[in-house]
Amino acid sequence: MNISKLEQRVLHVLSQGGRIAYVRNVHGKVIDVTCFSREGFVLTDCKLSVFNRLKKRGFVKSQGGKAYRITRKGRESVRPQFDNR
Repeated sequence: MNISKLEQRVLHVLSQGGRIAYVRNVHGKVIDVTCFSREGFVLTDCKLSVFNRLKKRGFVKSQGGKAYRITRKGRESVRPQFDNR
């Protein structure tokens, strides 16, 4: 599956324990996202367009109104790197 570099970076951060915090408008649509690493740093590569592509493909999911996390499908699609767990 073709995954862009930005999507790979976000998936790597999420696979190491990161999360995507979001803001919804009054109609329930996500209007802003912020990707946090496990250590609490912000990943600037995570834009709304990247988030929407990851969500559309089923690589990230939110349960119970919490922050978005990587799914099993997302873990399987990310390319392995030395620092991944």
